[in-house]
Parts: sequence; structure tokens; C-alpha cells
Amino acid sequence: MKFAVGYQLAEGNETPFSELISDYTDKISEVYFPWLDIATGRSAIATRHGATDWTSQARLEGELVRFREMGIKLDLLLNANCYGRLSMSEELRNRVGSLLEYLKYQSPVGGVDIVTTASPFIAETVKKYFPEIDVRASVNMWLGTVKSMSYLADIFDSFYVQREYNRDIPYILELKKWCDEHGKGLYMLANSGCFSYCTGHSFHDNLVAHEAEIAETKNVSDFMPYTCWRYLKKRENWHTILQNSWVRPEDIHNYEGIISTVKLATRMHARPLMVIDAYCRGRFYGNLPDLMEPGFAPAIEPYIIDNKALPDDFFERTSTCDRRCHSCDYCKNALEAALIKMEP
Repeated sequence: MKFAVGYQLAEGNETPFSELISDYTDKISEVYFPWLDIATGRSAIATRHGATDWTSQARLEGELVRFREMGIKLDLLLNANCYGRLSMSEELRNRVGSLLEYLKYQSPVGGVDIVTTASPFIAETVKKYFPEIDVRASVNMWLGTVKSMSYLADIFDSFYVQREYNRDIPYILELKKWCDEHGKGLYMLANSGCFSYCTGHSFHDNLVAHEAEIAETKNVSDFMPYTCWRYLKKRENWHTILQNSWVRPEDIHNYEGIISTVKLATRMHARPLMVIDAYCRGRFYGNLPDLMEPGFAPAIEPYIIDNKALPDDFFERTSTCDRRCHSCDYCKNALEAALIKMEP
């Protein structure tokens, strides 16, 4: 099993991401990255509030060349949840096509290996004009059934499984069987902090897709747009953190032989190296929410969730339960056992 890690563009005197991961190249098979100001599932990396870092493209390309020299595959993210009026336009088709042509023929990068998208339009465009590229369905598409994958099997080569099924290994094996029989790849995201079956999922993803516009708009200041942070304001809801889709570094070995590459959310993480190191080593000593993206450590301060204090049977129980959390107290009790109040 290897890992796909999310690229961060270094700023100022920060260590370049290629150097940051250089000690882990035997465990990293893919780096996924955005392209400057094209909308993706996270913030743009070149322009903020109209101010553009004009050195960002050269630095990004230099890093991509370095990753390729390390033997790491390149995964271009075009996975915004919405492209507005351009969603099925000639303009978007041309923008995607010209970028892929540039990266392949004019840039020192030499092309990309994978395009991850949540757009069937972008998927069809890439598959039509760049058939050598692995077109991968984003985790944001919520593909959790054979039926859902089969609908677009003609334009997607691989799929990220819906996060909510991460801990159901027998079910993942069922999906993997179908993928193997149809020549498709199956991948998973290990450390998402997102709430399972989140009511605000689509709303949040659309906000991110239009983040550049929203940032320049006078918005209502007392509205909390993130369902998860709103919910965690109440102490009695903190156990929900344990009920989500993430899989701890100590438990990731259970997916050996099933998932060949596991995605780690590190694009926006404050400490990406900590996350990469923990999963590569298969262990983590610290505050469990610190591993996640988004991480909810600030929401439960001054408490922490001691990862090593979770019950020994945590993975066994949470990977075989019936997911009817409203009628079970296991995670509530597990949280109380692992919750530690830190002194100021």
C-alpha cells in the first residue's frame, strides 16, 4: 500500500513540498495538485483578493518536475463541485484541453498521469482528447455503489469510494471485485474530518467552488456556513468526531491488498508532514483531530482526544457496527475514555 499526498505551494522561507516528502518517496505513489486559479475542491493557490503571486507557476512546475524525478505520479485536480455558467461550455473544454496540452508538450513537467474531477463534462473531455490519462472520480461525487460507478464507467477509469463506506471492509471488497472485473481502480481517502452523511456537504462544496467570488462579496457576518463547526459548539455532540469516515494510521493495514493507494488530505493541512509520517509509520501519538482535514482540535479545546487511549477494539467495533449511531453509546463512551483536559 502506498499513499497519495496533497501538494502545498511553499511561501516565503517555507521548505518546498518536494523536500518535505523526500524521506517518504518509497511510500508515496502520487501527488495531487491544483493548477493556479482554476477552481478545485479547495482554495486557489495563486491569487487571493486580486493579488497574484506571479512566481507560483514556475515554482509549481519545478516541483512537479522534481516529483516525476522521484518516480511519483502526478494527479491534476479539476474537482470543483461547480463551474457555474461554464459547466458544459466550450470555454471550459478549451481551458482544460489547453492546460493538459501545455503540461504535456510545452512544459518541462512532461504531462500528467491522472486527472481527478467531480465533473462528468471534464471527465468526458479528458477521456476524449487525452485517452492515456487516468480519469478518476473525485471523492466529492459520493460514489458508494456498483450502480453509481457503472453509470459513468465509460468516462472514468478509477473511483474514490464514498467516505461513509471506508470502515465497511466487506462492502469495499464488493466494490473492489466489480472494479477488478471491469478494469477500474478503487481508491479511498483516509483522514477526512468531514462528518458522515453531512447535511451541509453540497452547500459547503459549492461555497468552495465559488470561493474567489464569495471572498469579494459583503457576506452576513454572523452566519456559520460549516455544519460541522456549528454542530460541535455543543459538548454533547463531540462524540460525532469518532463516528466519521477516517481510518487511523494504526488501522490502515487492514486495507492491504484491497486499496493500492490511499489518499491523505494534506493540501490545506497546517502540518502535512505530521500526517504523512503517521500513516507511513502506521502509528500516531497525539491529539486525534490533528490528523484530520478539517481538524476539529480548536472546537474541543482545552480538551484533546488521545489517539492511544481509544479502546483496543475501536476499529473492530466501528468497522462492523450497523451505523445506527443514534441507538448506540459505544463512541460516546470511547470519547470519554480518551478525552483529556489540558492545563493552561
